[in-house]
Amino acid sequence: MQRKHTGLMKKLLKMNAKWFIGALLCTLICVVTDYMYPMILAETLDHYLAGEESVLPGFVLRRIPLLANRDYIVQHLYLAGLLIILVNLVNGVFSYFKGRFQSIAGENSAKYLRDTLYEHIQKLPFAYHAKAETGDLVQRCTSDIDTVRRFLAMQLLQVVNAVTMIAVSMTVMLTKNVRLTLISLIVIPALFLFAWLFFRWVISAFTASDEAEGRMSTVLQENLTGVRVVRAFGRQQYEIEKFGVRVKDLADKNMKVCKLLAVYWATGDALSMLQMMITLIACVYAVISGEITLGVMVIFTTYNAKLLFPVRQLGRILSDAGKSKVALRRIREILDQPAEPEETDVCRPPLTGDIVFDHVTFGYEPDHPVLSDLSFTIPAGKTAAILGATGSGKSTVVELLQRLYEPQSGQITIGGTPIQRVERQYLRSRIGLVLQEPFLYSRTIRENVAIARPDASEEEIEQAVADACAAQFIGESEQGYETLIGERGVTLSGGQRQRLAIARTILKDNDILIFDDSLSAVDTETDARIRAALRARRENVTSLIISHRVTTLQEADRIFVLENGRITQEGTHEELIQKEGLYAGIFRIQSDLYNEEREEA
Repeated sequence: MQRKHTGLMKKLLKMNAKWFIGALLCTLICVVTDYMYPMILAETLDHYLAGEESVLPGFVLRRIPLLANRDYIVQHLYLAGLLIILVNLVNGVFSYFKGRFQSIAGENSAKYLRDTLYEHIQKLPFAYHAKAETGDLVQRCTSDIDTVRRFLAMQLLQVVNAVTMIAVSMTVMLTKNVRLTLISLIVIPALFLFAWLFFRWVISAFTASDEAEGRMSTVLQENLTGVRVVRAFGRQQYEIEKFGVRVKDLADKNMKVCKLLAVYWATGDALSMLQMMITLIACVYAVISGEITLGVMVIFTTYNAKLLFPVRQLGRILSDAGKSKVALRRIREILDQPAEPEETDVCRPPLTGDIVFDHVTFGYEPDHPVLSDLSFTIPAGKTAAILGATGSGKSTVVELLQRLYEPQSGQITIGGTPIQRVERQYLRSRIGLVLQEPFLYSRTIRENVAIARPDASEEEIEQAVADACAAQFIGESEQGYETLIGERGVTLSGGQRQRLAIARTILKDNDILIFDDSLSAVDTETDARIRAALRARRENVTSLIISHRVTTLQEADRIFVLENGRITQEGTHEELIQKEGLYAGIFRIQSDLYNEEREEA
């Protein structure tokens, strides 16, 4: 697969070019002013106080004649102090703007990545989401993007800063004394080699740490989402232990990273201190022997420290670069996933005709079909029902009808138009779907119902709620429609969640209504009332009911019995109970259970 997002970092740099250029210029000015302080101090000690030859470049003395007037400067020595204050003030101002420009570039990049990643996730096919781990996706959209932001905002221009500092230090030091300069560089190659090796080691460690964090986030997300199931089965201790295993794994991976960092910084500090000691001893001997002046010694010792600082920082830069590389790779893994294909030559026909499955075969895995040569017809404006055991393919029929998946063979038509020719978004917008486990938002009841049609009037919302038999429990709530329900509707019972989901679905204009076992959590009396209300309002709406409850299916115009991906029986309720088969068997079992319950009552 061709990776169209491999130039992601390049794009981030390009879109924030003006901010990075501004930060780059500020960085260069900061480096120059930072190196002026020891130069001013050396000039004061050697030239103005000791009468030695000036250490300043000739072009500086020619441009600023006052600096060449030694007698005047000696009489007004405070000018040197003022100059040092001015240099540090300029350095501080440009350091502020450098940080500001880098922060803007970093935040712009983070915003672009978040927007791009979230938009792409919305466009990914349903098959991807069915297999993806939510916690890992959240981690990539948050901490991985934040890792890239920190690198762009803090470390990227440190590379320029380090190279500039090294170049300036070596240039000035070489002009003063070549031998001492070479002595000052003895351990630099070792530091460079160690930094490169550290980068190689730390990349794999950061990758393992990031993946461990993603696994931990997945466990946390699953636990918080399924908190009701955890409580119901008393699995708190099990979940604590499972989370503890993931936390320990993450801690172990992070500890490995910390050990690598500790070894690098300890070794880097030891080598740096060794280099500074060697340079200081060599400079002291050179001053005693008259080879250099005290001012030149100040320049060498100060510049040597400044030379070692960026070399030592190289490890941190490479470390953050490694983390950023890992984070970008994980982000690209999502962005490189193919989105649902762009549609061409599609239409928006009325979806009020017959729904026909014509020899449809489909399987989530190529060699394991869920539906095999499936054929049936749902007449327009009628109610059809599907009965089948778990795993028989009922929900797969719904997913194919919504084009969440495409058939491997055969075709599905609505009003004679193959649904592959119907615009995907339009098709889904005209199909109202109520699931067995509906998703509700952590908002008010009103907002959850009206999310299907934000412009719906108060009367329309109340009518939809009444038809879904949800008005009573809403009226009994303390704040009525303004009652805030918990995340995923955790504060409501299963039946209450299903009724709100039904109200939300029937509020919007639908050509097709699908109830995928969405009345399983309500009692039979409420089930009957809801079905009666739906029959009264769904003129010219084709309905499909999937359920295990025969009383829910029996009033359908056509009932299909689905077994092992094939239609084994079809007919009305009266016709099917007269035939031997799955439908009649389930009807007898449920009738016996109902009669026993009535006798016990």
